[in-house]
Amino acid sequence: MRPVGSKYLLEEPLGRGATGTVWRARQRETAGAEAAVAGEPGETVAIKVLKEELAHDADVVMRFLRERSVLLRLTHPNIVRTRDLVVEGDLLALVMDLVDGPDLHRYLRDNGPFSPVAAALLTAQIADALAASHADGVVHRDLKPANVLLAGSDGSSEMHPMLTDFGIARLADSPGLTRTHEFVGTPAYVAPESAEGRPQTSAVDIYGAGILLYELVTGRPPFAGSTALEVLHRHLSEEPQRPGTLPEPLWTVIERCLRKRPEERPSAENLARALRTVAAGIGVHARPAEAEAALGVAALLAPDPAPATVPGTGADGQAGGDADPTQVLPSGAGSYDPAAATSVLPSTGGPGGPGGPGAQGDPTRAMPPMPMGAPAGGPQEPEGPHPWESQLRAARDRNEQTQVQYLDPSEDPLRRRPQRQAAPQQPPQRPQQYRQQPAPVPYAQQAPQQQPPAPQRRREPPPQRYEPQRPPAPEPRPRREPRQRSANPMKIPGLGCLKGCLFTLILLFVAAWLIWELTPLQEWIGTTRGFFSQVGHVFSEVQRFVEKIGR
Repeated sequence: MRPVGSKYLLEEPLGRGATGTVWRARQRETAGAEAAVAGEPGETVAIKVLKEELAHDADVVMRFLRERSVLLRLTHPNIVRTRDLVVEGDLLALVMDLVDGPDLHRYLRDNGPFSPVAAALLTAQIADALAASHADGVVHRDLKPANVLLAGSDGSSEMHPMLTDFGIARLADSPGLTRTHEFVGTPAYVAPESAEGRPQTSAVDIYGAGILLYELVTGRPPFAGSTALEVLHRHLSEEPQRPGTLPEPLWTVIERCLRKRPEERPSAENLARALRTVAAGIGVHARPAEAEAALGVAALLAPDPAPATVPGTGADGQAGGDADPTQVLPSGAGSYDPAAATSVLPSTGGPGGPGGPGAQGDPTRAMPPMPMGAPAGGPQEPEGPHPWESQLRAARDRNEQTQVQYLDPSEDPLRRRPQRQAAPQQPPQRPQQYRQQPAPVPYAQQAPQQQPPAPQRRREPPPQRYEPQRPPAPEPRPRREPRQRSANPMKIPGLGCLKGCLFTLILLFVAAWLIWELTPLQEWIGTTRGFFSQVGHVFSEVQRFVEKIGR
């Protein structure tokens, strides 16, 4: 458990969103006079602890304190009441009533879309909450199913929607955070003027109510895409498509809420009245007069003559505020010239131009400055080559000296080639001189001469062999110690196959769940159950069939 201030104690987290975490908490003592609801010790409440980056932003803390009275006085049966605000060191928290029930997003995911009548009546109650907040000058700016809690969804009583997170978008809309998140809100529910950074009014909540009503009937928002930028582009350029099963009066309300121009959208009070008229006229037991009134619902959707403005967005007469959202798509791009020169930095020169008299700064240069010439009035020196030309010439010379050609491996210093030993050099033989032979002697007088011995053949050295250099012998690896055997040497045969089968079953289960939840398969089959409820239904039917056979 974690204390929040001196009066509250956090118990367990209930959910986590883009701006903070919601905790189930318990009140330790009665709150003071600064709280809207004093409460009793031991009472269970819900506390939303904002993210640390919000608490570290001085602008958010000041706005948190400045708008304290606005958030505490915002009361309505369809709005989750803010009981107290806690500012303690680096912690910002909102103490609210605890609503025992899921949010509308989770309910849609588990139970499927609503009927047209139920969707109209549920959205009418949300429009009542918006009308009360707009009359008090508070714009929600982040209306979506995840910010609508459903009290009584367990069937014990009538389903009662409760709108929460009022003022969170305004608190999170600080300059430091808008640079990170680009805009305040969810891309699937953001109004076109919010995406473009135009002035915002209470009409942004009417646009969000139209998308919420469309999702309640169809199960998905009208504009979707793979990226946030694609979704925003569709909000700006595309018109929603009418589903075939949607009644015409209800589509008239949705189409009027999703107008691109905010001044053409109805007010929250007129929207609630029109939705109740449509719900009475499209039901099974509708009388002819009610059906005729539903067909003429367009006359009830009058725009708001004085919409509530969002401070800091230019709609309240200010040129700009500290909460201007970042523009995602450029507006007024008719003067854009794609062939224009790229401007790197604006010139900072004075009246005399860049570098002239009165210049306060030197503009950005792409080339080094020219060398200073002779003084004014003197003989002009011949201009030499520009330093940039010298650098280009030097680079060109280096490129010309570089030659790409085949390199003999024997001349490559990076390759190791064996060196043959040169053969020993023999001394050069001198040419034999011819001697003068004596006169021939008669054969009879010739003395017997011994024949000279046969000249000995000179032994040549053996030819040298080419022996490449052998790499050094690798060092012997250290001897590995024998692994100690486990106490239970038994092996389970087929364990690898079992793992593969289990992994395949898990993959098939996940694929079936994704196909069932993310594709319109359940609409084609004609059921609105979730995946797990449908699987349970199939198993129960199979069990019932087996029991019937066993009888």
